[in-house]
Amino acid sequence: MLRAGLTGGIASGKSTIARMFAELGCFVLDADALVAELYRPGKAGHDALVRTYGTDILRPDGEVDRQKLANVAFADEASAQQLNALIHPIVMEEAERRQPEGDGIYIVEATLLLEAGGKERYDKIIVVDVDQATQIARGIARGMTREEVERRIRHQMPRGERLAAADYVIDNSGDLAKARREVQRVHEALRRDLASR
Repeated sequence: MLRAGLTGGIASGKSTIARMFAELGCFVLDADALVAELYRPGKAGHDALVRTYGTDILRPDGEVDRQKLANVAFADEASAQQLNALIHPIVMEEAERRQPEGDGIYIVEATLLLEAGGKERYDKIIVVDVDQATQIARGIARGMTREEVERRIRHQMPRGERLAAADYVIDNSGDLAKARREVQRVHEALRRDLASR
């Protein structure tokens, strides 16, 4: 099994790219969806959040209020780092537990994959890249404010560092047809990597 980490800045289109890899037959795990699962009452992430931040981050039904959590966790750099240090080990452990058996390409898609030590954990790192203006425009189109997108960008690894850590870069600044060609190119390279193991 070739293990690849797929990452990129906020609103870079990671989920779209991950779906394209899945269509090509890769096993894909969405770490954001896994986080949402682990935030459910009774799960390890939920317990860790309540121990750290108290019950003020919960909705009346006991579920984590993601907006309240974001307001606390992204207030400043130290707060963001505290949340990442708390949640990412739980997520990465669960992602490893869910790795499929057999041969193939296993891709874990995660926004903060590199910040969580992904360079050491995966055989290959794939970075989905767009410029900051595109990130902001796409984030606003999703319903975020410009300030919120810019704040999230500031709390993520700088673009240059992310690109320097990449084995493969997917330029996702164009249309879906171009993105598909980029994914096909990287998929073929990953298949060669797998064959040479």
